[in-house]
Amino acid sequence: MSRIGKQSIAVPATVKVAVNPASRTVSLTGPKGSNSFTHQPQIRVAWDDASKLIACTLDDPAKIDEGNRRALWGTTRAVLNKMVAGVATGYSKRLEVIGVGWTAKMQGKKLMLTIGFCHPIELVIPSTVIVTIENNTIITIAGVDAQQVGAFASLIRSQRKPEPYNGKGIKYSDEFIQRKKGKAFGA
Repeated sequence: MSRIGKQSIAVPATVKVAVNPASRTVSLTGPKGSNSFTHQPQIRVAWDDASKLIACTLDDPAKIDEGNRRALWGTTRAVLNKMVAGVATGYSKRLEVIGVGWTAKMQGKKLMLTIGFCHPIELVIPSTVIVTIENNTIITIAGVDAQQVGAFASLIRSQRKPEPYNGKGIKYSDEFIQRKKGKAFGA
């Protein structure tokens, strides 16, 4: 059996769950927003309103070792657990822009990064995430979908990764950059 898949998911009282077995869709709505997921046909998702639990099971437990059923079972449960946490509390990532004269600012639905190139970098903000900027150097990305929040944060960081000699670049706020010594002159 899948150690992850057989665990039930506890749902807070503020989250509403709708399971549609015909279309294999699970929809969640909470204080931070809503999200939906379409699971594989080998997996069954059941919602118990009385106990506020979501349970994932296999359609035929005798065929657990056929193909990738065991992996799909655990993955489905993990995705639904992340969705419950996302609509209940949300996800966020903080990035820091480090460099003299380097800034980040919003222009409508675009994020403008001035990070040492001859032109500003323009990134379109997805509709599923919320971006806020503090002091022109701290970017906060928030949303209900952990994958989309992380992907947009990774896209921003990839525009100018932090370098180990001067420490300039875009880094996560909890990331530590191991600094290196430069060349030693004279001896």
